[in-house]
Amino acid sequence: MQSLFRYRGKTLSLDDIRFIRDLIAENPDASRWALSKKLCIAWDWVQPNGALRDMVCRGLMLRLHEGGYIKLPAKKRNPPNPFVNRKSPEKVEIDQTPIHKSLSEILPLEIRQVRRTTHEKTANSLIEHYHYLGYCHPVGEHLKYIVFSKDRPIACMSWSSAPRHIGCRDRFIGWEPETRKKNLHLIAYNSRYLILPWVSVRYLASHLLGRIAKVLPVDWQRVYNHRLCYLETFIDTDRGFNGSCYRGANWIEVGYTTGRGKNDHTNKVNRSLKTVLGYPLSKSFREILRHG
Repeated sequence: MQSLFRYRGKTLSLDDIRFIRDLIAENPDASRWALSKKLCIAWDWVQPNGALRDMVCRGLMLRLHEGGYIKLPAKKRNPPNPFVNRKSPEKVEIDQTPIHKSLSEILPLEIRQVRRTTHEKTANSLIEHYHYLGYCHPVGEHLKYIVFSKDRPIACMSWSSAPRHIGCRDRFIGWEPETRKKNLHLIAYNSRYLILPWVSVRYLASHLLGRIAKVLPVDWQRVYNHRLCYLETFIDTDRGFNGSCYRGANWIEVGYTTGRGKNDHTNKVNRSLKTVLGYPLSKSFREILRHG
């Protein structure tokens, strides 16, 4: 069937667009919000945890409307969009007394998942003010962590949905494009990792990566109702990083990014090339990712 429209990896045929037109015609009093939910239900467009992919569906319908493929009803309301004009996290004051100790001296460590908890603002603030990239709201499925030593925050991590196209990673796994679209949610991306600047503990960063590889899959299964098979991250060597803590935790170098970004249409390098590191969570990760 000939494809007519693509949006965020989803391909629509003329029959799909006709279906949406009919759905709108059959529900003349429905709002855009209600129509998107009806379409999600009709197409069984749901996340692995059972929630409707409502925001993605609304975006799709809006693009179809703007392209003249469908005609949506007039807006009935304009709810505030939390993603527009998002304010940077405010600075949270915490104890900055230097910690210069051995790893054994700061044990035990608590790795606490803080998304949608009272500690989430602290995690966002610490990353905003002490990570060189600052805070950026994670995309798709995501979890955030603070590591505590005797109730003091000493590190932060955030994990999110994996980028759709990473050539070296896709070759390393050996999956086909359609399989990648189906199983990409089984990969989590380490978007931020921060050891607070006043903390100097040898081997701490690698130790935490080893610990989180056991904690994260359990939390992900609980929150999103599906397993994880593989973790990945990028290392910006142009900034002097070499990923030694990841390598010390047995992460594998699988190649390099293209330096073009996810929305590039020029095929020209427009940013630094980054080293791509991966961490399989199962010996059978390739079999699972290739076949589900």
